[in-house]
Amino acid sequence: MAMGIRRVGLPRLLLHLSVLLIVILWLVPTAGILITSIRDRDQITTSGWWTAFSSSTQTQAARLGAPSAAQQQGSNYVISGNVFEDGVEGKVREFGIRIADPREFEAGETADLGEGETLVINEDGTYIHSKTGPFDGERGRRVYLAVATPPVFTTENYESVLTSQGIGQAFVNSLTVAVPSTIIPILISAFAAYALSWMEFPGRALLIALVVGLIVVPLQMSLIPLLRLYNEVGSLLGVPSRSFVGIWLAHAAFGMPLAIYLLRNYIAGLPKEIIESARVDGASDFEIFMKIVLPLSFPALASFAIFQFLWTWNDLLVAMVFLGTSRDQVVLTGALNALLGSMGGNWEILAASAFITIIVPVLVFFALQRYLVRGLLAGSVKGG
Repeated sequence: MAMGIRRVGLPRLLLHLSVLLIVILWLVPTAGILITSIRDRDQITTSGWWTAFSSSTQTQAARLGAPSAAQQQGSNYVISGNVFEDGVEGKVREFGIRIADPREFEAGETADLGEGETLVINEDGTYIHSKTGPFDGERGRRVYLAVATPPVFTTENYESVLTSQGIGQAFVNSLTVAVPSTIIPILISAFAAYALSWMEFPGRALLIALVVGLIVVPLQMSLIPLLRLYNEVGSLLGVPSRSFVGIWLAHAAFGMPLAIYLLRNYIAGLPKEIIESARVDGASDFEIFMKIVLPLSFPALASFAIFQFLWTWNDLLVAMVFLGTSRDQVVLTGALNALLGSMGGNWEILAASAFITIIVPVLVFFALQRYLVRGLLAGSVKGG
């Protein structure tokens, strides 16, 4: 009995560990993007996002007071002040007088600089620069500090992205593309899937085989012919070549084969008695579809909606072909790609842009994820 429990428990434990590993692999990069997007720019360049909630230490240069500010105290000349400018927060950990060794002395330690010259820099930035004789030169000595600054979080990165970088308009454009491109193939494919499942007509098996074959057609191979066909038809109808209508139709065309296949498998697996009873009661095919099949097929509809929305939201190739790269029509992926070229070193801007890009698909996935597995697996064992 105990051995049987162990045999059952070990595979389940391995399954749970595998799922946990997958969750961690997805969660860690997402958390890194989110934290980086709200950090201060200077702290991003000096420390990793995993240290965001602790003080970060960075090396910076400062200049002490000029020799003219020295005051004579007994036989010594003393310059005092603070290495921090007004409003700057931080604690001095170490300091040095050479750029090659900026952490030569601990904060609060008296540094012997030779020839009767000493320097003490405290944690709060106050210093006492002393010498047994007058100071030479016109400018104060340059020192190097290892300063620990508290974590700084800001929303300025998002404000900059949504306003000055044009991501806000690109976000709206992506929604304009993704939502209709998800709804249109679902509406058409649901009718087609019902017809291929429960309506008898010549050539039905051939149409099912054709749908399965279209699933494997590469998008890149058919994209340019589809664009030429759209432009020719659009010129006859007076439709602009660069419009949202074109990209809606393109995404619908590429998404419908998989949608019909998934929905047909699900609808064909519905109990036959329900359909036959409705027909006996005098219901038409349209009434059966709208009142019985469509409500029962919601898991399959939701599972395809997740995939189609993710594909259209993250698409760049189809959007560039059918919409171009003009500022008023560029989608979010296109705008983010442009930022990689113009602001490749501004990680705070890129992180904020990337998180804005993924937040909508994440919300859609979590809203519909409970239907995902049911919709994909339904009809995989039995079919009509």
